[in-house]
Amino acid sequence: MSLLEQWRETAYSKEMNKTQLQNFWSTYFAIEKEIYEKLLENPDEEVKGTVKELAARYGQEVFTMVGFLDGINESLKEPNPIETMEEDTVVSLAFDKEKLYKNMVDAKADWLYELPQWDKIFEPERKKVLYKEQKNSGTIRKEKKIGRNEPCPCGSGKKYKHCCGK
Repeated sequence: MSLLEQWRETAYSKEMNKTQLQNFWSTYFAIEKEIYEKLLENPDEEVKGTVKELAARYGQEVFTMVGFLDGINESLKEPNPIETMEEDTVVSLAFDKEKLYKNMVDAKADWLYELPQWDKIFEPERKKVLYKEQKNSGTIRKEKKIGRNEPCPCGSGKKYKHCCGK
């Protein structure tokens, strides 16, 4: 079983009860926050190494680092081979700042996208724009329906029901 499969089997376990899962995730989220705080201090530095080395660098177990790599993978400039990675696989944490911020917003991870380190990366106005862009990307807007007795939008001057609405 790959490292990623082990992580996902535990993280989304059917064996644990609700309280155990909540404890697991609250512990993980605290660790994740710590790693992001360190990572965002130098956002332009490409952190690279084996899974085992990165786990040691951030003071974590390999298992927890795999979960972190799974979570950040969509925000990286070059995705890591997380499906097949082993402890000695070289991975990179070079992330796209805007994509990472938007993915944190999408995940409703306010403890991450509200980190003070973001203030050094983006102006408050830029953060608002990114936040709004992400929130609006999931919103489906329906166009106003044309009433049958309204003028046809094609510009013919006829009622919609006698023109394009047939």
